[in-house]
Amino acid sequence: MYISEGCGGEKTEGMANTSATLWVILTQFLLLVFVEGKNKVPAIIVFGDSSVDAGNNNQIPTIARSNFEPYGCDFDGGQPTGRFSNGRIPTDFISKAFGLRTIVPVYLDPAYSIKDFAVGVTFASAGTGYDNATSDVLSVIPLWKELEYYKDYQKKLKAYLGEDKAKQTLAQALYVMSLGTNDFLENYYTLRTRRSQYNIDQYQVFLIGIAKKFVENLYGLGARKISLGGLPPMGCLPLERTTNFMGGNECMQSYNIVAMAFNARLTSLVGELNKEMPGIGVVLSNPYPILMQIVQKPSSYGFDDTSVACCGTGMFEMGYACARNNPFTCADANKFVFWDSFHPTEKTSRLIVDHLVKTTLAVFL
Repeated sequence: MYISEGCGGEKTEGMANTSATLWVILTQFLLLVFVEGKNKVPAIIVFGDSSVDAGNNNQIPTIARSNFEPYGCDFDGGQPTGRFSNGRIPTDFISKAFGLRTIVPVYLDPAYSIKDFAVGVTFASAGTGYDNATSDVLSVIPLWKELEYYKDYQKKLKAYLGEDKAKQTLAQALYVMSLGTNDFLENYYTLRTRRSQYNIDQYQVFLIGIAKKFVENLYGLGARKISLGGLPPMGCLPLERTTNFMGGNECMQSYNIVAMAFNARLTSLVGELNKEMPGIGVVLSNPYPILMQIVQKPSSYGFDDTSVACCGTGMFEMGYACARNNPFTCADANKFVFWDSFHPTEKTSRLIVDHLVKTTLAVFL
């Protein structure tokens, strides 16, 4: 109903209603474009080791678990989840950065269903590596088995979303791979078998071949956006520093040199894969530079200690994981770069992911 006439005798209320309607439509359209842009990665799919295992090892018979206190003390509810951290791990932060869930659920946990996995899932297993022999050390899930779980996940996703929608999700999802440290520290430098077969350069080439084949398999299964994780400065982990008696408990430079060399090989692999596979986008998410910067200048990031872990004695940090009810656990994990002798604190993980999202992962946002 028109109730007034404006200048020139026009029926202004009718025009106002029309303008308002057009404005609502335009706003809804722009919002849709914005949301679609923010969610062009509809899911995070994860493969790897303890750096990205959110609890799969809870479901298998292995000692490589972290489903006990003080793990998870800063997680929601203060409960251990199987994450090797006081709180969230890198893939949780990646998922949040892409506008998805604030956690990535584990595939083997019966508490989750395909409805949860439709926007994110991790097949990672603490203690695993590229090398099958690495997974045998602690009887964990080998990388080839993680891929088998992914194939099973694909079937469930297609049944849940429908064939076309599932294929679209799988093609647009971000695949995160984070592993390799265990191949060197838990396998090559600890056991004799691989050292008797390969020198360190040959072993790196061996692992790179496995990494390439794995990415090729993912590509054949529909993956197109892949983040290949680099190695951290392995020699600066508390476990390695406290055994470096001759070096004054400083970082083991020989291990760091290997990490940098392996990351250089991964960089070359990324270039090869992008050239050889039409439509694929592979990036190297290298944590080495940012973590080394944190280790060298901890105060710049609000940390007090880099040589020992929050969950440790503070004097002789030799353990792989925190002891149950460890009386020496620090009061504030935010002051420590490392949570246990092998893994970063939640704060460190967040800083690393913030850097990667602004750099290598930005191409997928």
